[in-house]
Amino acid sequence: MPDAVLITLITLIAFTIFVTGTPLMLIIGLWVIGMQLIFDFPLANVGSSMFEGLNSFALLAAPLFILTGDLISAGGIARRMSDFALAILGWVRGGLGMASLGACGMFAAISGSNAATTATIGSITYPTMVKQGYEKNFSAATAAAGGTVGIIIPPSILFIVYGYLISLPISELFLAGIIPGILMVAVMMIACYIVSRRRAYGEIIPFELEKLRKTFPGASIGIMAIFIVLGGIYAGIFSPTEASAVTVVYCLLAGLFVTRETKWKALPDIFFRSAIIIGIIVPLVAVSIMMQEILAVIGAKEFIEGLLTGLGGYYTILFVMMGMVLAAGTILESVPNTIILAPILAPIAVTIGVDPFHFAVIFLIGDAIGFITPPYGLNLYVASGITGLPYFQIVRQVLPYLFSLIFIWVVIALIPELSTWLVQFAGLGGAGLRN
Repeated sequence: MPDAVLITLITLIAFTIFVTGTPLMLIIGLWVIGMQLIFDFPLANVGSSMFEGLNSFALLAAPLFILTGDLISAGGIARRMSDFALAILGWVRGGLGMASLGACGMFAAISGSNAATTATIGSITYPTMVKQGYEKNFSAATAAAGGTVGIIIPPSILFIVYGYLISLPISELFLAGIIPGILMVAVMMIACYIVSRRRAYGEIIPFELEKLRKTFPGASIGIMAIFIVLGGIYAGIFSPTEASAVTVVYCLLAGLFVTRETKWKALPDIFFRSAIIIGIIVPLVAVSIMMQEILAVIGAKEFIEGLLTGLGGYYTILFVMMGMVLAAGTILESVPNTIILAPILAPIAVTIGVDPFHFAVIFLIGDAIGFITPPYGLNLYVASGITGLPYFQIVRQVLPYLFSLIFIWVVIALIPELSTWLVQFAGLGGAGLRN
């Protein structure tokens, strides 16, 4: 039987079991092993390639930032940041919803996780939003939308995975995500304000300097964590991996001895939750390394590049690739989406003249928008889980946020400087800091 027939057959089998809900790591693993047998490659290469592919110091940052998110949640630091954001924005119509989005941005700047951002901030702000007269489904949708910035504002777990797969400096990727992440929070705040004003959501809380003064010390614990991560990296004190370790220690000590909300007996459960999440991500990265090798052998990148470059000029190809990322994001979680598409699309983007850091931001924003786009929409499921509301009721209320994010995504795609200016301003010139 010709190789082409066998390749098609094993691919169809993989797609069939994907539709049945089989874990993606098993699907990719089956496909990789099947391809190894078709091309008569030694199966011993699978284990050695996966091990060598994961043998990277930079990848150690991912589990540590996941643990950081769990620690700031358990230590009450996230709640203090939410209180501070409300003290700033409570006087505006829709201020509590806007404060929830702002708190998501601050939480993202410490944890780097979308689901953790939605779950943590949503569980804090949702009951208060409902109490203040916000419609329940809109309150849940606000938490889901706010979580999208979790993988854009640094430190981002997905930027770490992307940088590792595409061989880009993680420190520069973090810089590239700062302005786009802030813009995402800003446009969602505007959407929240418009909806809240039209529907008369929320209570107007007079601005009180005294309340701001009282909430700032608690929020400063989280702000200091942000300073440790970003300040340490760009002052050249830490690599991103070292910064993640220092931040874990800081958040652990802050929760134990400053807020005193982290309990010693709860630490095993906190570490275990973080381990479960990284136990899902790392095997996917491992099998993706083998998948990339197989795709190179069968010429998949060249085939897709030929199709895309035949479509027209720069913007046509760029927007088609954006559509591919968004379409994949509606049915896949962000990590497998990145693992499958980024190694194929990123080189094509560079070929047509897109700055690699600019495309990284474009790609990951598309991934992030997929978090609130049916039928998958992971953040929508998380919001449904923490609120008990039906998934599709939340979907209808998330549309203002979805449209605002698509708008700013297009703007960022059209203005490369929004992603590249900080990288150029830092004078890294593509060399990066230590990973």
